[in-house]
Amino acid sequence: MTVTKIQFGTDGWRAQVGRGFDTESVSRVSHATACAFAEVAQAKGWQSLRIIIGYDTREGADQFAGLAAQIVADTMAACLPNQDVQVVLSDRYVPTPCVCWTIARDKSAIGGIQLTASHNPAGWLGFKVRMSDGGAAPVEFTQRIEELLDASVPVASGAVSSVAAVDILSPYLDALCQFVDVDAIRAANLKLVVDPLYGAARGYLADTFERIGTTVIRIHDSADPKFGGLHPEPIPPWTDTAANAVRQNAAIAGFVMDGDADRLGAIDDMGTFVSSHKILALLAIHLVENHGRQGRIVKTLSTSLLVDRIAAFLGVPSTTTPIGFKWIYAEMLQGDVLIGGEESGGIGIPGHIFERDGLLMSLLLAEMMATTGHSLRQLIQQLEKRVGVLYYDRYDLTLNQQDVQGVRRALPTLNPVTIAGSAVMHYTHTDGAKFILSDSEWLLLRASGTEPMVRIYAESATRERTAELLAAGKQLAKETTVKRAKGQKG
Repeated sequence: MTVTKIQFGTDGWRAQVGRGFDTESVSRVSHATACAFAEVAQAKGWQSLRIIIGYDTREGADQFAGLAAQIVADTMAACLPNQDVQVVLSDRYVPTPCVCWTIARDKSAIGGIQLTASHNPAGWLGFKVRMSDGGAAPVEFTQRIEELLDASVPVASGAVSSVAAVDILSPYLDALCQFVDVDAIRAANLKLVVDPLYGAARGYLADTFERIGTTVIRIHDSADPKFGGLHPEPIPPWTDTAANAVRQNAAIAGFVMDGDADRLGAIDDMGTFVSSHKILALLAIHLVENHGRQGRIVKTLSTSLLVDRIAAFLGVPSTTTPIGFKWIYAEMLQGDVLIGGEESGGIGIPGHIFERDGLLMSLLLAEMMATTGHSLRQLIQQLEKRVGVLYYDRYDLTLNQQDVQGVRRALPTLNPVTIAGSAVMHYTHTDGAKFILSDSEWLLLRASGTEPMVRIYAESATRERTAELLAAGKQLAKETTVKRAKGQKG
């Protein structure tokens, strides 16, 4: 029998159900994760501990979560026979930030697991691991899980394992409402489109807004583990239905979630998609000017210069990390972060959890509109008056896995002198290869950590120039695969 290779990527392990993600592989990774948590418990001397497990709306996610919960409970009981260990399994599907919030608020929680494939299409599932503060597992921990995949565990001698089905959702939703001024949102009489893309925010975000007193138009809000043929990723074209609904219903904004609801996409009142970069910049303004907060703004390498500019405007520091929220989490641990966000739509506020939360970001944008009396479009216009206009775009070049690995190995040595007719002023190989052409132009090539593709990012002061940079990036990536192929033949 072929044993599935389990390798953690940017945010967990993912595979197609029946083609890598199955009972055998989930059993192995659950067992290894429990062993790794047991080692942490022994090192820290924890005598009483809990592990929180949740799951999203994908087909079979609840069953895999139940399997993981029982294996984790049995393994922990065997590894820690003298400790009080309990596994808490959500009694319904929940957003990933709900699991993170529950872990962070439970002083006995050593960590948790969420069964989700995030934005991957139907047919995929994944295994996300979270630590005792709710943040993503660091590389050292996931590497230890990989090392323990085939480890043996002593047979439990009389130890009793425990799995409890618990409502972890209700306290989390209550906490979201306590973070914002619900009275201001209610008084603003907002009309919003809410689109969970059939994912883990299904019902929950719309219900929360309606409980506050907001008029909500729901779309893609029914049970459909196949996502209606959509990809549960809050970017065009998957946000197009929400954009049409905003225009047709004269709504002031639309909010679109990804599959596990830790990421947000937004639509303004004209039906125009609002990038995550602008959302991050707006929320930073809101936290500083309307909430009176201070701290660093943390962004990943693929995030717009717009965020650096708004940080300078607000007089707060900015920090750039490699791609992946785990790097933002590492900065949050230092204790001086206001907000952190990434290009893919994940934004987090450490005062809430050390993780992304699409539901909270939606509520904060609604609060910002209510507090200022401006629509999302008007807020963006004000933002661009402050820091200028930049045009950002991304292209995903799908390749076979061997070519992706080849590009990944080649990028650290990729140092062109010019790109699209402009001299390269500076470059970094911190994560992929990023080339700075001016104070408003850059190009980034990076092999994806979750899918078989090379992502190409570009930004400049004009839409046409950004298109030129993207074309140059595609050519660089293709040349790299051609050189690799010739090298193999030689």
